[in-house]
Amino acid sequence: MENKFTTVSLDTMIDKHIGKIGTEKRDAFESELRIDLLGQAIKQARQERNLTQEQLGELVGVQKAQISKIENSVKNARFETIMKVFDALDVKVNFKVELNNKKFAI
Repeated sequence: MENKFTTVSLDTMIDKHIGKIGTEKRDAFESELRIDLLGQAIKQARQERNLTQEQLGELVGVQKAQISKIENSVKNARFETIMKVFDALDVKVNFKVELNNKKFAI
C-alpha cells in the first residue's frame, strides 16, 4: 500500500493555513500565541510556589476568578494587574519592544 501522506514542517503548515511571516493574519496568530504562553507561565509559576488561584488573588488584591481569567486569557487583563501577579510570584519579567526594527530594552 502506497503512503499518500508526506511529512511537512510545522512552519510550512502555519505558512499555508495561517499565512506567511509579516502578514496581518500571521502577526495576529503569533501575538495570540504569545499571550497564551504568558498565561501559562503565570499558572506554572503559581503552581511551583504551591499557591491556589485564591491565595494568589489575595496576594495581588483580586478575586480568584480574575486569576483564572489571567491564566486562561491574559488579553483581557490590565497590564498593572499582570505586573502585580508577577511581583506576588517573585518572578523576573523582561520585555522586548521593537519599533521600526530598533530594539528597546525595558
